[in-house]
Amino acid sequence: MTTPALAPESSSRSAHRGDYARLLRRISEAGLMDRRPVYYAVRLSLVGVAFVAGWVAFVQIGDSWWTLLVAAFMAVAFAQIALVMHDVAHRQVFRLRKPTELVGRLVGNAGIGLGYGWWQDKHTRHHANPNHEELDPDVAPDILVWSQKQATSSRGLPRLIGRAQAYLFFPLLLLEGLNLHVAGVRALKDRSVKHRGWEGALLFGHFAVYLAALFAVLPADKALAFFAVHQGLFGLYMGCIFAPNHKGMPTLTGDDRPDYLRRQVLTSRNVRGGALTDFALGGLNYQIEHHLFPSMPTPNLRHARLIVLDYCNEIGVPYHETGLIASYREALRHMHHVGAPLRSPDRHSDAEVPQHDH
Repeated sequence: MTTPALAPESSSRSAHRGDYARLLRRISEAGLMDRRPVYYAVRLSLVGVAFVAGWVAFVQIGDSWWTLLVAAFMAVAFAQIALVMHDVAHRQVFRLRKPTELVGRLVGNAGIGLGYGWWQDKHTRHHANPNHEELDPDVAPDILVWSQKQATSSRGLPRLIGRAQAYLFFPLLLLEGLNLHVAGVRALKDRSVKHRGWEGALLFGHFAVYLAALFAVLPADKALAFFAVHQGLFGLYMGCIFAPNHKGMPTLTGDDRPDYLRRQVLTSRNVRGGALTDFALGGLNYQIEHHLFPSMPTPNLRHARLIVLDYCNEIGVPYHETGLIASYREALRHMHHVGAPLRSPDRHSDAEVPQHDH
């Protein structure tokens, strides 16, 4: 099946008015928008225990190369905490704004050094316009490029990397942890970020305590090795969680903006799997359902999947779902396709975006 064309907003909205409202009614009647306080109490407790246990093990093991195993464990713990922050920011845990922002900043800024205000703003814009080249910050050209138009207009490092970005993607993810920290700090200059003083104090407090702990417990060589393993694997894991969601799915430009339901479904990819996949990806493997209902508690997403899939079949909207390895293959194939003009600068490729495996 070829990539579906996305209709402009004007024609799409008039033709499909009411589609999302009917789906939302079915979801609500099934009770899937209801809060899950027990689930989140248990989940928050477990990630908190893992976080504390990791640092206790770090101190107990001390000056030993075995501490690198703790670094790997803490990379997983940090990513799981980031996933909890994601759910908190979407109002899945708390209904009110104040407890949401308080827990988000404590978990994100203080806990793992990830700027809550910066991330919330970026992620909100992503949800509003997924895979829109001008409106979604997640597909804005930076080190990597996400369309052939971006590739042909790129300069410097992105142009150099873009030629082989499919091969460099996973190695570059080893730097994503540092990139997340730096982005949170850089956002403190933005006056639109709320409570910048509070955000900055928690961020720099985290960095100070983290580095002080490393160099207080370990000699310099082991401290640097711990830092590299921890931050590298944290970034790699985070990238592997988010890469399957939209990379290689249709992109939008200019006035392309179909109705809400199609905008979310056609640009998102679900990843099939069992309980282990749900845990590893934090429930974001149900990306279509998450984008349609961002405030739906994570454990309800898998139940919503059947309703959404049946409804999409009913109204003729393609619903893309694949396995985890296949999702990475699709994303990498798209990235390689995007870089074609940079590998052959004298001719621009007009090939279709690669087909999806349904």
